[in-house]
This record gives sequence, structure tokens and C-alpha cells, in this order.
Amino acid sequence: MNVFSLSWRYLWSRPLATGLNLLLLALGLASMAFVLIARDQVDRAFERDLAGIDVVGGAKGSPMQLILAGVFHLDVPPGNIPLAEVQRLAQHPQVAQLIPLSLGDNLLGFRIVGTTPEYASHYEAQLAQGALWSRPMQAVLGAQVASRTGLLPGQAFEGAHGLGAGGTAHGETPYTVSGVLAPCGCVLDRLVLTATESVWQVHDDMHAGEDMDEAERLELADALAEEREVTMALITYNTPLAAVSFPRFINSTTSMQAAAPALEITRLLSMVGVGTQVLRAMAAVLLVVAGLSVFIALWSAVRERRGDLAMLRMLGAPPARVAALLLCEALWLAALACALGLLAAHALTALMGEMLMARHSLAITGWQWVPGEAWVPLLALGVAVAAALLPAITAYRVDVSQLLHAR
Repeated sequence: MNVFSLSWRYLWSRPLATGLNLLLLALGLASMAFVLIARDQVDRAFERDLAGIDVVGGAKGSPMQLILAGVFHLDVPPGNIPLAEVQRLAQHPQVAQLIPLSLGDNLLGFRIVGTTPEYASHYEAQLAQGALWSRPMQAVLGAQVASRTGLLPGQAFEGAHGLGAGGTAHGETPYTVSGVLAPCGCVLDRLVLTATESVWQVHDDMHAGEDMDEAERLELADALAEEREVTMALITYNTPLAAVSFPRFINSTTSMQAAAPALEITRLLSMVGVGTQVLRAMAAVLLVVAGLSVFIALWSAVRERRGDLAMLRMLGAPPARVAALLLCEALWLAALACALGLLAAHALTALMGEMLMARHSLAITGWQWVPGEAWVPLLALGVAVAAALLPAITAYRVDVSQLLHAR
């Protein structure tokens, strides 16, 4: 007797009950797998974008807002900070690297960031086409920006005021694309990088107006030069011990505030963790319901197949093989549910990644194996064995003479 093929036939002899059990078990496993995959992907995205950034200096306000705006470009910055203070910070003995960021404009919703070439070097970005900017009003496009806009090196575009799509276009000061970055899976993929002077020039021209002559424009530029600002600064320490004193130095001696990315992201993930716990609880409930449903189905199968069990025993099947028949049914169900659940979880994560990318948010892929997924098949196996254990024991202990007498 081929236990595997016979159990497969028995399993699908009741297609409606099998379909319901498969659906319940697959939903429970998919929910568990989705939480594992999504949490791992979000953690990786945060770690990738935070790599090497020890503290963010910016205008006073919410530290978490500063991190989300300056590192992940997911929020609006609390304000600007004086360039002179940023330059003094760059000379501090505990600072190994300081990268200024200037925000305020966008290209079709993708943020235009005025910065230095060190920003691209920090993420080890590689150029797919062209070169980095060599003078103001040249820009380098992230991979996602280039893909969405279709712009190529040498072409011009106009930035729009504001950090979201729909702002007033700066038609008098167009940018020229100097290069396109290769995909890096980091925040640079969805940014337009240019020199800090480009951002200043665009807004100088915006404040100048159309009626000013060249002399008046130069006079205005000189006046504005004394009040230059940037949006924030990404700082890397030259020693881990700086984490103890440097943030306090910024908060107490400057008009800025210091936000520690590690601390703020830990707080953010702890808040998000409440949602993941709810999803896990719902998945656990689905798995319990699925286990009960499988148990009831197998228990009913033992009662319905009394004649078949008696025939198998008369044909020489030992009790252990009869019990294995029911256990194999549960294992077939677990294997199918595991495959469907993992496929659904990855597909849902991929869909979430597409939605986030469409909103110029975190880069998340659904088609990547997560180490925590190894628990999903084990969980499916545990539910199947638990549900089939009592029916299998009952089938093992069945008395052939009583079954024949009953018939």
C-alpha cells in the first residue's frame, strides 16, 4: 500500500472541507510569515540608510521628525539652521565627517537635495551614467528618479517648490542632469542630488524678482550670503566615546538640536511593534482555528471510513500504517498550506514594497528569503501533527472484528 498516494486521494475525496482547512491554515501561516518578512525588510532598510550616521544636527523640534526627514526623507524637516554653526561643527575634534543637506524643492515628488559629493560616497554609490556635478545647477539622479522621469545626462529639468509634487516650478533656474546613479537599494535611489549652492541660487532668483537688474541681484546675493542656511547635517564621530558628550555639546552651545538615529529608530520600531504583535495574535488565532478544523475533519474521517479501515486491515496493513494514513493527510495539508502561505506572504510584501516605492518611501522587496521564515514550515508541521495525533491513535487502536461485526 502506497500511503502517500492513498492519503492524497483520501484528502481530496472531501474537496470542500479540504479547501476550507487549507485556506484557514494558509492564512494563518501567511500572516505569521508576512510579519517576519516585513519586519526584517524594514529593519534592513533602516540599517542600510542609517549606516555610518551617528547623529543628525538640525533645527529644534521633534528628534524623530529630524531623523525621518534627514536620513530617510519621509517627513518634513522642522526648519533650517545657520551655515556658520554647521561649519563650526565640522571643525570639532570629535567629528570625522559632516555632510550638509539642504531641502526645499522636488522633481515630480522626488526630493532635490543640496549637498556635497561625500553624501554619495557615504553610501558607496556608483554612477551608471555620466558624472557627479562639477558646478551649481548640475544634478545627479537616483536610479528610481531616472527610471520614473526618463531623464538622461545632458537633459534639463525644472525643480518645483516644496517637498511634495505640485509646487510652483522654478522655470528661471533649470537644472542639467550630469549623471545617473546605479541602484543601491538605499535612500539615494529616490533623491536628486546637487550642490548646496544650487539650492541657494534657485531661491535667490526666486526672491530677486523679475524687475531687478544685475547689480541689484548681486547686492541681494551678498546680503543673503551672510545669512546662508542649510536644513540639517549628518555627522559621523571619529570615536564612539563622542556619543556621550557631543549631542549635549550641540544642544547646549548651539541653536540646533542633536538627534541620535539609533535611539529614535528604536523608539519608532517599539511603537510599530504593537501592530506586529496584533498581527501575530490574529495569525495565532487563525492557526488554532485551522488546527481545530483539521482535527475535526480527521476525526470525522476515522468514523466515516470504518469500512475502509477494516478492509485495509484485512488486506494485511499493520495498525501503524493505517495510523500513518491519517497523519499523511495532515502532512499533505500542512505542506500545501505552507507553500501557499509563504507565496502569499512574499507577494503581499512585494505589493507593499511597490506601494511604498510609489510614494517615494522605503525600498522593500518581497522576493527575498528571511531567516525567520524557517519557523513557518515547522509551525505548519506542529499544527498538522497536533491535529492528527488523536485521530491517528484512534485509527491505530481500531478493532477489525468489531468493525466487521458492525457492518
